[in-house]
Amino acid sequence: MGKPETISSSHVAKDYKSDVKPIWCPGCGHFGVQAALFRALAHLDLPPEQVAVISGIGCSSRLPAYTECYGFHGIHGRALPLATGLKLARPELTVLVASGDGDAFSIGGNHFLHACRRNVDLTCIVMDNAVYGMTKGQPSPTTASDWRSKLAPEGTGISPLRPLAVALAAGAGFIARAFSGDPNGIAQLLVEAIRYPGFALLQILSPCVTYRPEEKDWKHQVHAAGVEATADPVEAARRLFADDGMTTGVLYRAELPPYPAAVNSAATTLTTLEAGLAL
Repeated sequence: MGKPETISSSHVAKDYKSDVKPIWCPGCGHFGVQAALFRALAHLDLPPEQVAVISGIGCSSRLPAYTECYGFHGIHGRALPLATGLKLARPELTVLVASGDGDAFSIGGNHFLHACRRNVDLTCIVMDNAVYGMTKGQPSPTTASDWRSKLAPEGTGISPLRPLAVALAAGAGFIARAFSGDPNGIAQLLVEAIRYPGFALLQILSPCVTYRPEEKDWKHQVHAAGVEATADPVEAARRLFADDGMTTGVLYRAELPPYPAAVNSAATTLTTLEAGLAL
């Protein structure tokens, strides 16, 4: 993918970068995701104080600390409900979720399903390396059944989850995949995802060079979809189940009604709430 189209912007990528130095392993794919996110935010000319990055637990979930935006580092698997509540209470904010394959699809799997079907206007970025990197290399929900390691010497024997197909079945309207070695491509997809008026899922294949060094070969395996995104869920399902997991681009986009933001009057005060709960 090429760079997003040029527009007039008063912000540059470094405006979104904090002084906190990332502690990811050298060569981690997450560095490319971080760079792409800053490019996308600058392209959209979003003031840092109008952006909130919400995360759970994992290597990917450290991202909020590395930004100059508002951030919340939550508990394991709970980034999506936190982000949902924030977006509904503060609809003027651009809300992004930074998650990983374990955080989003394992302990956070139930929240993931309901975030897809609620269609709240937020962007979920899942950095997927098919391994639990922060806790020393256990298999994750997207790990191939025959991947062997010290912690799973015989493999898991369990079929890997197809998260994009699950998202489609759960009702997500924007489903895309990118590769961390293509920051310009990620930035372009992020711009589209953030602009999408509803729940947008972007799975980013992000190699873990420490526990899955063979994933360095992903750069030779990823390939563009080669077709326009479909709005037909039946066609999208056919494509996703035939997919090798390495196809990049927007794979499904449908115009669905987003969940409405909060409409309660701001005049409600703590005193009013207390009075309503008085025995």
